[in-house]
Amino acid sequence: MSADSYERLVAKLKRAHYLSTVAGLLGWDEQVNLPPDSADQRAEQLALLAELQHAAAADPEIGTLLTELESGLGISPADPLENAKDRGRSSQATPTPSLTVEPVCHLISDKPAVQADRAVVMREARRDYDRVVKLPAEFVAEKARLSSAAYHAWAAAKGKSDFVAFAPFLEKHLALAKQEAAYLGWADRAYDYAIDKHDPGMTAAKLTGLFTELKTGLVPLVRRIAESPVRAKNGIFKGFPVEAQRAFLRDVTERLGFNYRRGRIDVSLHPFCEGSGADIRMTTRFDADNPLDSLFSSIHETGHGLYEQGLPLAAQGTPLGQNAGMGVHESQSRLWENQVSRSRAFWKFFEPRFRERFPAQLAAVSSDDLYLAVNEVAPTLIRVDSDEVHYNLHILLRFELERRLFAGELEVRDLPAAWNALSQELLGLTPPADSQGVLQDVHWSGGAFGYFPSYCLGNMIAAQLWATALKTYPDIEDDFARGDFSRLLGWLRTGIHRQGRRYETLELVRRVTGEELTPKYLLRYLEERYAPLYL
Repeated sequence: MSADSYERLVAKLKRAHYLSTVAGLLGWDEQVNLPPDSADQRAEQLALLAELQHAAAADPEIGTLLTELESGLGISPADPLENAKDRGRSSQATPTPSLTVEPVCHLISDKPAVQADRAVVMREARRDYDRVVKLPAEFVAEKARLSSAAYHAWAAAKGKSDFVAFAPFLEKHLALAKQEAAYLGWADRAYDYAIDKHDPGMTAAKLTGLFTELKTGLVPLVRRIAESPVRAKNGIFKGFPVEAQRAFLRDVTERLGFNYRRGRIDVSLHPFCEGSGADIRMTTRFDADNPLDSLFSSIHETGHGLYEQGLPLAAQGTPLGQNAGMGVHESQSRLWENQVSRSRAFWKFFEPRFRERFPAQLAAVSSDDLYLAVNEVAPTLIRVDSDEVHYNLHILLRFELERRLFAGELEVRDLPAAWNALSQELLGLTPPADSQGVLQDVHWSGGAFGYFPSYCLGNMIAAQLWATALKTYPDIEDDFARGDFSRLLGWLRTGIHRQGRRYETLELVRRVTGEELTPKYLLRYLEERYAPLYL
């Protein structure tokens, strides 16, 4: 393998990456700072950047360098991951139990680690390159332009609860998603392509199997809790000043390990995390009468930020410095938000600090009432406000609607009625307005089909990782009670963050936990967390 050729390849990959980070920052600014009448210019800016980034990623020299390097290693240019659509039809490999993830590569297992790393970069770069060159530059620009315009249309439509105004943008996004799948050779499995973009190796069929098993175990727990006389007290949180909330969540997120010298947190309509390990932009939102919303939204986004900050900075711009997929990403955010931050140990440390920030507001709130409020279980129409027990039902709803849309079984214009019917079936609630139903999420305004399943995958992965962490460090919650989260973060850094894109989601889970991904750990965790509180 020519060292010079490899370095030239890395330089090309980094150029494309840095252009994408500029686009990401413009997207962050669009949701945080952009003046309302400047949206048209931002759409054109993002379209131009999308063209430039696409041109950089599709640079013919990348293909030439990959072919040269692959030839030097005796590797076929046909990327084994390029045909993931065929791989999804085959049976899964036998699991490889291991609690420690080592940097290995099946392509050149007898080579030193540095060459193994390079082979991983080449494998994933080939996958990315072979995909991007099949997308016309004008198509990429059109999609970026639409995403910007659709975001503002969605925000306005949500404010007015007017789905009809947003529907044309969603219809166009759906058409472009199917067109993109066709460009890549997935015309007959467009939804699988959408899923694979976010979680390489996953398919609708695999998700259906996992989700069906989860639903079978989850619905009885939901019903048992619904029949319980125990309820968290409503209305105990009133008048929590925003600046004090901001200071408290800053203390929490710093203690979890977020590096504010390489990141920041701001306010947006819908909380999100944007950026790479060198510059992470998180957002939250504040409500004086609901301080837990901003707190847990911030912790959730901090989980994303910790993952990005844990990726090898020296490998930034290459696959070894990029995340493994959105299911893994969501596992990090959900683990910190739920398994860690809703635990008694967490609140043993932070409750005195919470009371110190809000002495008058919490004077009449007992520790038991506070902890029950932190772990309140009650059906809600809004996904991001949902408790852990109901949350996955929100994802099953969206997964089913997306599946129908891509299968041609559901028209965009009929989405509100379909949404409301499924909401009633799964949650026992019917949205009184589309702003609380089909318009509540930002994702479809960006054409992010296939993303929602990642949340449910993330919950499963988080629970399985948590079970493994407890086996590895049985006393780890004692750390939390002291305000020390470094041991858990270090374990995640080694097993998940530093692996980059070395493994696909299911393989990564097998290597870290020693088992295939299964819903059983999530179901067990939910039972152990909530049964003592409600049953």
